[in-house]
Amino acid sequence: MSQVEVATKTMVRVENVYRWYGGGAAVVPALRGVSFDVPRGELVALTGRPGSGRTTLLNLVGGLDEPDAGRITVDGLALEGLGEDGLLELRRDRIGFVFQPLGLIPLLTVAENVGVPLRLRGVAEHAREERIARLLSRVGLTDHAARRPGELTGGQQQRVAIARALAGDPVLLVADEFAAGLDEGTGRALMELLHTLVRCEQVTALVAPSRAIPLDPADRVLELCEGGIVEH
Repeated sequence: MSQVEVATKTMVRVENVYRWYGGGAAVVPALRGVSFDVPRGELVALTGRPGSGRTTLLNLVGGLDEPDAGRITVDGLALEGLGEDGLLELRRDRIGFVFQPLGLIPLLTVAENVGVPLRLRGVAEHAREERIARLLSRVGLTDHAARRPGELTGGQQQRVAIARALAGDPVLLVADEFAAGLDEGTGRALMELLHTLVRCEQVTALVAPSRAIPLDPADRVLELCEGGIVEH
């Protein structure tokens, strides 16, 4: 990447970020001067009512979209001016994504789904198999490695998606509508698992959980309200 990287204790820094949709009299402000930090090694939950801008904000942090104003830094790297190649490298090497729908490949086994990012990066077979085995153990799916996504419960499919997102050893995990469609107990178990993974995989996580999911496993909770951030 072309920009100078600065090692800090902050994984994500969002500074006075604005994002609008539409134009003229029809302009709709999604984010209005949003600012916050996500420290390294924390699980931070992003909440807010539907339409509050959570998905917009996660797309900006993940380098999938650009703000209309303001500055975003991820892992010491300012995103503005990176260009498509730089953003692609950022998403490939530093950020793991869990979106809804999960996008698991039905014809592949659980192990093969987890290994897709590693194949794309050309990781050698032995190292790939070791990484897959470790991640499946982390998420409690070792005995399901040869199954296909359609043979799993919703909670198990979420675990596969998490393992796949972590396969490339990212520094940041971004998850939108995390644990959507699951009951409260299963959702809590997933949040607790994610909290454990943040520690043992030495990753930082910024997640927007489904509204039914308990938030207390998170280290911090940020609420998007009227286009701004309120910390709880």
